[in-house]
Amino acid sequence: MSFTLAIVGRPNVGKSTLFNRLVGKRLALVDDQPGVTRDLREGEARLADLRFAVIDTAGLEDATDDSLPGRMRRLTERAVDSADVCLFVIDARVGVTPADHIFAEILRKRAAHVILAANKAEGRAGESGLIEAYELGLGEPIRLSAEHGEGMTDLLDVLRPIADAAEAQVAAAAPETDLDLDEDGTAPDEGPDRPIQIAVVGRPNAGKSTLINAILGEDRLLTGPEAGITRDAISVTHDWGGTPVRLFDTAGMRKKARVQEKLEKLSVADGLRAVKFAEVVVVLLDAEIPFETQDLRIADLAEREGRAVVVAVNKWDLEDEKQSRLKELKEAFERLLPQLRGAPLVTVSARTGRGLDRLRDAILRAHEVWNRRVPTAALNRWLSGMIEAHPPPAPSGRRIRLRYATQVKTRPPAFVVMCSNPEGMPDAYRRYLVNGLRQDFDMPGTPIRLTLRSQADKNPYKDRKKSTPSRLRKHVGKPIAPRGKRG
Repeated sequence: MSFTLAIVGRPNVGKSTLFNRLVGKRLALVDDQPGVTRDLREGEARLADLRFAVIDTAGLEDATDDSLPGRMRRLTERAVDSADVCLFVIDARVGVTPADHIFAEILRKRAAHVILAANKAEGRAGESGLIEAYELGLGEPIRLSAEHGEGMTDLLDVLRPIADAAEAQVAAAAPETDLDLDEDGTAPDEGPDRPIQIAVVGRPNAGKSTLINAILGEDRLLTGPEAGITRDAISVTHDWGGTPVRLFDTAGMRKKARVQEKLEKLSVADGLRAVKFAEVVVVLLDAEIPFETQDLRIADLAEREGRAVVVAVNKWDLEDEKQSRLKELKEAFERLLPQLRGAPLVTVSARTGRGLDRLRDAILRAHEVWNRRVPTAALNRWLSGMIEAHPPPAPSGRRIRLRYATQVKTRPPAFVVMCSNPEGMPDAYRRYLVNGLRQDFDMPGTPIRLTLRSQADKNPYKDRKKSTPSRLRKHVGKPIAPRGKRG
């Protein structure tokens, strides 16, 4: 989905009806009574060939206290801040009200892009309200009828350039992964000024927002002792010691069985998307309870996505026996995450700012290894040594022949080994080759992709028909006389 559209407006203007029209299902409750929708509801919208996320919000009311309308308004304002486009809906039959003027001013200040729509404008009853909508100062209103599906073509025409711009922005922000190498072993220019994209992930209350604030040197992100404060994956661009970086602060990820609230599900999904958009993933652990099951799953997810991984242990200032505790952490890391063998493990204190220099060096090192290229000549010398040290197995009595190896991609490093029987190669020997690559070419911790391919022998006589020798050609097709009776 290219962008997110939030439908906002006063109660009972037809927001939920329009939401159901866009998603093609009756997901939101609809009634003539105002105030039916109280929470955010997200769905996948489809309008002609456009695909985008749409959010149905509660009706905006002029309340700022801690009452139910006030809390609903704050939730809607949060959706306005996170959405790419806001569709401000008014009732064309009622006309523009004083509340519409108040909310138009709010959207003008907070929303990145606002589209004005006059709903219930079918027939002549909505003519006056459609004309009054111009006084809100939000441009030309779209004439809609969510109940009867009128005006969807006009909405499509307005959203199409926004969708194209959003797709271009996503393509520009997405990291370049799986870069193909040229014949000379080089990859396309990735842009030295492009910021390194870093996602900080972990369980709730591990100190992710506090860590990013310490890196930025200011309280940019909301923090506190309560778990689960961060909802959306927030990105911040910063110059970290002369290196341009883009930091993603993500929501805490709990076990799937414990995630019950809809908003938390959306937050976790947003955090997973941040992992896919990152180049380096910092898995932040709590020093008091490190390497829980969820921590291992998060680290394994980053490895499967092919991202460079750095493990950081936060709240290190609370540890008394630091040396013995660090030894225990390294042993647990090697035992529980063998797929990330050699990945850097750094101890930090987000509260005091200690260890941030070591964390920066580890991130830069992991990013450099993630872009590592190995010359083909050195790779094949290495392969000969690996075969000599431990020959490949011989399934069914025929030994597998490893012919040559080459690197085909970077980000992460990907290698291809040509062999005679790739299907018969056991996983243990694959791991032997991967660990050898990791150790001999100094690629600790980064994901390594190893593919085995077969190369058919080029036999020039394979498809040639067998010819009969000239001395036997006259006997072809004739019965052979028994021995002793040949005349």
